[in-house]
Amino acid sequence: MGLLDGKVAVVTGAGRGIGREEALLLAGEGAKVVVNDVGASLQGEGGDVHPAQEVVDIIVDNGGEAVVNGDDISTWSGGQGLVDQAIDTFGDINIIVNNAGILRDKMSFNMTESDWDDVIRVHLKGHFATIQHASVYWRTKAKAGDEVYGRIINTSSEAGLFGNVGQANYSTAKAGIVGLTWTMARELQRIGVTSNAIAPRARTRMTEQVFPEMNTEGADFDKFDPKNIANLVGFLASPAAGDVSGQVFVVFGGDVWVMGGFHPIGEIHRNAEWAPAEMAAAKDELFKGISSGVPPFSFF
Repeated sequence: MGLLDGKVAVVTGAGRGIGREEALLLAGEGAKVVVNDVGASLQGEGGDVHPAQEVVDIIVDNGGEAVVNGDDISTWSGGQGLVDQAIDTFGDINIIVNNAGILRDKMSFNMTESDWDDVIRVHLKGHFATIQHASVYWRTKAKAGDEVYGRIINTSSEAGLFGNVGQANYSTAKAGIVGLTWTMARELQRIGVTSNAIAPRARTRMTEQVFPEMNTEGADFDKFDPKNIANLVGFLASPAAGDVSGQVFVVFGGDVWVMGGFHPIGEIHRNAEWAPAEMAAAKDELFKGISSGVPPFSFF
């Protein structure tokens, strides 16, 4: 018996890396999986669903159920097609793991319009396109009096939590995904759907060339193995997670942090407006005990 017996999951960008391990783990826990991947390059070019077919073949060889989906989830019709395929093939949709993404890293002064638009489209719109169509399905079920089991697991990044040089497009998309996660948690809670996000540190096509220290394969414990990320996703997708929703998790190897949202770290008050000069005079009080400069990339 698996944690996800009888559940239906879709995983975007599941042909390689983290998405591949997520699809394999969900299937290993008993879920029927739609493996989505357009087979594009890291920059979003090309289209070959062969990597997704490899994942499906592994799942089927291990006794599971899975199908390939090659829709472009960064389009409205692609998100619809993915959700419809899950329902038409397996009779339901319970779990959405939004993982697909591309990189177009450049400094802001070198970034082109297409660099910006493509990254925002694939990451941020690609997340919402699947969620929107699934939410219509779940809401219709709830209005008909049927029980809804829904789990949304989005993929943000520490770049989205803290910002990162050379990634204005990527950091913005990943921060937007956090806002989307929180909003979906509020909107869909009443019909039985949870929404959470992960900010993973793992070895993927996006990271292995930038961070050579991630090449730790063969170690006693490979902290950068994407399987470590998949384990958290499996938990969040399962009934064992209960009503956990609206949370953002940083996960690295065997370390998992639940991140807090925005909260006050300094304040000033009075029952009157603040003129700019008065605000300047109160600056030390506003930032008492904290730095007013650029925060570090990560607190870890």
